[in-house]
Amino acid sequence: MISVDDIWLIRSLSNSIDEWNGGMSDKWVKRALVGVALGAAAMRMMRSCPQAPARPEPEPSGVEKSSTPEEPEPVTFQPRRRRLWIFVVIATLCMSAASGVSALNVAVPDWVRWVCFGIALTGVVSLALALLLGPGARRLAGERRPLTDEDRRELSAHERVEAINAARHTLIQAATGLVVIGGVVFTAQGLWYTAQSLETSRQAQSIAEQGQITDRYTKAVEQLGSTKDDVRLGGIYALERLANDSPRDKQTIYDVLTAFVRQHDPKPTARLPKEPATDVQAALTVFGRRKIVNHPDLYVAVVRFDLREVRIKGANLRRASLIRTDLRKANLRDAGLNGADLRNADLNSSNLSYADLSYADLDGAYLSGADLSGADLSGASLRGVDLRGLRLNGTDLGGTDLRGADLRGMDLRRVDLSVADLRNANLSGANLISTDLHDTDLSGADLRGSLGLSERSTRVIAKTDANTLFGPMPAE
Repeated sequence: MISVDDIWLIRSLSNSIDEWNGGMSDKWVKRALVGVALGAAAMRMMRSCPQAPARPEPEPSGVEKSSTPEEPEPVTFQPRRRRLWIFVVIATLCMSAASGVSALNVAVPDWVRWVCFGIALTGVVSLALALLLGPGARRLAGERRPLTDEDRRELSAHERVEAINAARHTLIQAATGLVVIGGVVFTAQGLWYTAQSLETSRQAQSIAEQGQITDRYTKAVEQLGSTKDDVRLGGIYALERLANDSPRDKQTIYDVLTAFVRQHDPKPTARLPKEPATDVQAALTVFGRRKIVNHPDLYVAVVRFDLREVRIKGANLRRASLIRTDLRKANLRDAGLNGADLRNADLNSSNLSYADLSYADLDGAYLSGADLSGADLSGASLRGVDLRGLRLNGTDLGGTDLRGADLRGMDLRRVDLSVADLRNANLSGANLISTDLHDTDLSGADLRGSLGLSERSTRVIAKTDANTLFGPMPAE
């Protein structure tokens, strides 16, 4: 039976746990405490039970009873030792269960949770080792019971020494195993804490970096509003560095720079200078030096610039990366765009007269209504571009890639198309008077209804094949 003292002990411990955990003690912890009290009660009951006297061994018949007084039998402590083992097992199990359940269910700091896990694991492992080295080892050796005092007295001195050494060796191995297990547990705990610390440090570093980026951005924008040219230049290049360091802020930074270019654009009534101001040219240079993300979709890889209606006559944009840039109605007269990447750029109604577009990549660009008179497009790529309605008077298109270009009804007088690639281009109804077609590739091109050279002259000076179409314009 559970005594009043056990009940008082359970209640005191439960109240202590409630106070420690804010009044939310776990039911499993209380059950473990009840288990401990039951184990204590079982120990008291076993101690109070009278021990049965040892049964005397029958004497063999025919043997006379010795007259010498018999020595009293030594008192054995096997029942008491067994009760002690039972109590230790019950207490260890209760302690391990309480520690494990507390670590899983009770809201405690992480270090307390790990200590509880360590206590539970140590208790279970110690109990397992004790059972394996004690009863388990005896049963594997064929012994069903432990040695009695009589058996120990029959051992010789050498055998006792060997038994003691074997026990010491076993205890050393058990202790070593416990140390190894404890080392593994604490190593795992250390690794976990290291990972947590690294994650915390990474988050703190990320927050600090974002704060630094914000400070750098604020300072650079303030520099853009300075009245001194050198301060504005410093702000422009500081924003460029910030765009490279913080990819997620790249679009915002370039929007600020495009707004700066438009704000410093000359008034419509003012006479345009031969070239942009130093700070405006610096911003345009930053645009051209942007890094392109390696992605097959240009709409994902490229930050779009909005430079509509800007007047940057004579701007230096050589080899600039202007993919998908919005340059509608922009004035780029005399601009240096040789080698520029203008893929999918919007150049509708823009002024590109006398601009240097040699070896520029204009694939997929929009050129409706653009003025290309006098522009140098030699070696440029204009594959699949709709060139109808463009003013190309005196334009140099020598060596230009115009495969599949739509040039129907175009006025190409005095245009240099020598060495150009016009395979599968549509030139029907085009005006080719005084057009230079020497070594032009017209394989598969449609020249029906075009004015200028005859079919015979065209086949002599240009490259044609059986698919090149000549003759009158087909009736619609």
